[in-house]
Order: sequence, then structure tokens, then C-alpha cells
Amino acid sequence: MTKLTIAAVQAEPIWLDKAETTTKTINLIAQAAAGGADLVAFPELWVPGFPVFLFSHPVYAQSGFVARYHAESLTAAGEEIGRIAAAAREHGIVVVVGFSEKVAGTLYMSQMIIDADGEIALHRRKLKPTHVERSLFGESDGSGIRVASTTAGRVGALNCFEHLQPLTKYAMFHQNEQIHVAAWPCLGIMGDVPAMSPDALKSASRVYALEGGVFVATASQIMSDAGAAVFADASGSCPIYTGGGGIAAVFGPDSAELSTPLPTAEEGIVYATIDFASIDLARNTVDPTAHYARTDVFQLLFDDRPKAPVIRIDDERPALGAVAEAIA
Repeated sequence: MTKLTIAAVQAEPIWLDKAETTTKTINLIAQAAAGGADLVAFPELWVPGFPVFLFSHPVYAQSGFVARYHAESLTAAGEEIGRIAAAAREHGIVVVVGFSEKVAGTLYMSQMIIDADGEIALHRRKLKPTHVERSLFGESDGSGIRVASTTAGRVGALNCFEHLQPLTKYAMFHQNEQIHVAAWPCLGIMGDVPAMSPDALKSASRVYALEGGVFVATASQIMSDAGAAVFADASGSCPIYTGGGGIAAVFGPDSAELSTPLPTAEEGIVYATIDFASIDLARNTVDPTAHYARTDVFQLLFDDRPKAPVIRIDDERPALGAVAEAIA
């Protein structure tokens, strides 16, 4: 398949409700498939929504939200992922979804690429949570900086400020990525900080497309007045936010915006029909990890081995009975 249609979601989750947000996810998958999409991209931490309280309330006022967020986070093999994978299979569409993943007492900012047959093509976690996210989420390792082969081509995904990490991007570019999912939170909560503005971060997605010679599907959350009220503190004070902050778009490998923009506070899905031949044209000019590289000057040292805090050697350890017999 060299020509296909990709879609990016701009929508509001059902905040801090994994069951209802999963249902909304399934409905959006069906909508994207009905719109002709072969792949649909969802925002960062789409289920159960971005933890807005991290940016809105002091640490001492967050404990109730933290407990609820843990309770509403997903497990990788849980019911919610199973329902989303079943929807991908039913509609024959590749789904890239962001979610908060719970493993024992730790949360991760995770993404899954689910192929059109419902099989998991990639399960990754954000390498380094950004700024105050580190108070809630754990870090990952290099094994998640990976591009997966799917029915829609070679697909990769990163979360939010991972798109400002030059070495991470370079490692992705080297894997012949064809479609990239740039997943973002509800940017309206960032206020007027220029580096976190919707314009700046939409530009980061566009630059990724240009640098890598890759199609980029940019998905983002938005927030409404009712959504902000979910995060009210004990005094009734709600998060400050400036508009919806939506930046859904599809960019081509020459950085052109191929989709029709939505108003920043409006829910919807943007679409673009793409042709992989455009990648060849873009990389013929600039291919940063091939003919436009200078390996005699620069090389990236990239450790993509999975890491674990405990390495078990059970298979090499004799059973207690065998030890007792040896002593006797």
C-alpha cells in the first residue's frame, strides 16, 4: 500500500473515567474508519485524560487526584485495551492510542500501536516525563524508541516534548519511519507560556515531518468549562486555561499541512490522503541519517535494550532439596 488515508483526533476525554473514555475511543475509531482512514491517531494520555491537576494545584492539594488517577489508569493487558484492539480489528484500521499505564505502584505515559487485525505492534512508554509529570510518572528505557511495521506502513509514535529531543528524533528517523504520530495533551492549560503554546508545539510536529521526511499525524486533547470543573480543588477553584488548545493536523514530509484545520476548541477528526512516493522525493533532497549524514563527524550511541531493576537467575539456582542433599 503506497497511498492511504490517515486521521488525527482532536477531542476531549471523559476526564478521569477510563470506562467512558474507552467507549468514546471506540466511537471515534468507528468514525475514522467510516471517514476512510487506514490509521487513526489519539492524543497523549488520552485515557483517562491528561492529569491537569499537576499544573493547576500545589502538591499538597493533589493527593485526592493522584489516587483517582491511579484508579483510572489502564493495564497493558486489561479490559480497556482489549476493547480498543477489538474495535481496531472490527473496523480494519491501525489505532495509535495514548494512555496512563499502571504497573504495581508506578504509572507510565504509554502508547500502543494496534494493527488493523487487533494485534499489538508496539507498546512503548515515554522515555522521560516532562517537568512536573515526573512527580506522577516513571521513566522508560530505549526499547520504546522504535518504529513498528503495520498494515499502514512503518509507524512510530512519541509523546509531547519528546519531539523536542534531537537525539530521540534522530533514532526514530534512522528506522525508516513513514508515518509518525505526534501525541499532545490539552495545550490550553499551559496559559501564555510561549514555549508551551499551541502554535509552538504544532510547529514542533511540522519540523519533525520536515527533518525526518515523514508524514506526521498530530493529535491533541481539548478542554471545556465542564472538563475544567472536574479538576476543581476543595475551594471550588478550577484550572486556568486559555481556549481549547487543539492542534490536530497531518503534515507531509515537505512540512505542508495536508489536512483542513479545526477550530482550536472544536472536537473532530482531521484527515489526509497520503502517498509514500512523497517520502522518496523529500529524502532525495535531505535524508539526515543516510546520504545527508556525516558519520565521520557525528554518530549517535543508542542503547535500545530493555532494562529491568531485577534480573532473575532462577534457572541457575538449585532447589532447596538439591542443596540439602549436597550438604548431606
